[in-house]
Amino acid sequence: MANKQEFIDAIQKSYSSNEPHIYLGAAILDGEVISDAKVNLPLRMMNRHGLIAGATGSGKTRTLQVIAEQLSEAGVPVFLSDIKGDLNGIGKAGTSNPKLEDRAKALGIQFNPTEFPVELYSLTGKVGAQMRATVSEFGPVLLSKIFELNDTQQGVLNILFKYCDDNGLPLIDLNDLKKVLNYLSEGAGAAEIKESYGKISSSTSGTILRKIVALEQQGVAQIFGEKSFDVDDLFQKVDGKGVISVLNISDMQTNQVVFSTFMVSLLAELYHTMPEAGDLDKPKLVFFLDEAHLLFNDAPKAFLDQIEQVIRLIRSKGIGVFFCTQQPTDVPDTVLAQLGNRFQHVLRAFTPNDADNLAKVVKTYPKSEFYDINKTLTSLGIGQALITVLNEKGIPTEVAATHLTPPRSLMGPMPENEYQNHLNESDVYKKYKVSVDPESAFEMLEERLKKKTEEQPEEPSKNNTDTEDKPKGRQEKSMIEKVINAPIVRSIGTQLIRSTFSMLFGGRSSSTRKKNGFF
Repeated sequence: MANKQEFIDAIQKSYSSNEPHIYLGAAILDGEVISDAKVNLPLRMMNRHGLIAGATGSGKTRTLQVIAEQLSEAGVPVFLSDIKGDLNGIGKAGTSNPKLEDRAKALGIQFNPTEFPVELYSLTGKVGAQMRATVSEFGPVLLSKIFELNDTQQGVLNILFKYCDDNGLPLIDLNDLKKVLNYLSEGAGAAEIKESYGKISSSTSGTILRKIVALEQQGVAQIFGEKSFDVDDLFQKVDGKGVISVLNISDMQTNQVVFSTFMVSLLAELYHTMPEAGDLDKPKLVFFLDEAHLLFNDAPKAFLDQIEQVIRLIRSKGIGVFFCTQQPTDVPDTVLAQLGNRFQHVLRAFTPNDADNLAKVVKTYPKSEFYDINKTLTSLGIGQALITVLNEKGIPTEVAATHLTPPRSLMGPMPENEYQNHLNESDVYKKYKVSVDPESAFEMLEERLKKKTEEQPEEPSKNNTDTEDKPKGRQEKSMIEKVINAPIVRSIGTQLIRSTFSMLFGGRSSSTRKKNGFF
């Protein structure tokens, strides 16, 4: 049995902070909760990112809720995804019960139910303010992830974005993408791009088109369009508290890759638009990516490289990112190495594969003279986690099996009538409720084809009979060939507004995208 006083001294020395911090709970020694051994996370270290992992039902969601509450109280806005639709209760004060009172008593604290300011979002628009992004803002890398394209198909998508960028054709929704794909894969469009961009095979374009249609049939096409979401809305405060933006995706359980990729697009947008901030006393925003394994399953290398780069560099913008998943091994090593704050709930080792994963997780923790980490990880209770964070000097703390403080807001969904009332009163909900359809690639290509048709000269004919007998298909082909070679058509591309090549990677800020090359 470890010496109790030595343990308390070690925890107090490692986790004490003279700066603003989040109180996580009290450390556990030999099954006893030591209320004097408080475990804290300094706010200035929240932009060093983190990992919240553990088996289903182990308390990951409530850990996330506790951190979000205290961030809000400290004036830090939070963005998080609500997988099951039960995190929106953070906008309503919780209620006391014997279990919560016992937990608070063990920690030596008072349980004070509190509500926090929230904004409710949705990708379908059915359960929150509609979050949208234009196809251009997504970029070919993220779209390839959603459509599950191979390298060849992604290459074609790159051509489409490059062509639209060079010719000032805005890609707003999936109709724009389909129109450009059809235009460039056949007829005049295929001839136009052959020399400068290469040929698009009909089989590849057909495959991409089927992928687009399949996504439309799943009922999520509305995430592409205008008004696209303005990331500035994530930085709101109410009475000094940071607003907690909750993306309710309970109605998108069959489209998990879509919502996880959408969150990455938001993260990339934050990187593009936020100014450099350096090390701050507290972060500007903390972003929680739930179900993180969905991001990395079968992800192409280009996608993984971009995520790694964003995670590495976004810290300097004052933004912290926390990945939430079941196994730390769900996250690639290159990303995992950037996560300085670790919360590991109980792990189960029922299979040989589970045992291998457990051994890998143990190796990621600092050595401890107070815990057998292997044994501790498999014996933690609900609402307990093995924690190590970075202290205010950036040094990893002692490993602490922690009895976590309970959330003060409602641990469950907000009542339906209150949920709907909250939406009806939200200015953000009203702002994004109605979609708009600006002129974009679809209309511009339609107009281009119309002009080409009008500019086609009539071929001289000897008599009406000759004209009527001439095959229509052949006559049309001959006309198109003449139009393609006409000087007026050749000049069309150079007369359109040219944006930067960085549209290839998506995002709203062209100059920033060109500089950094993200998505």
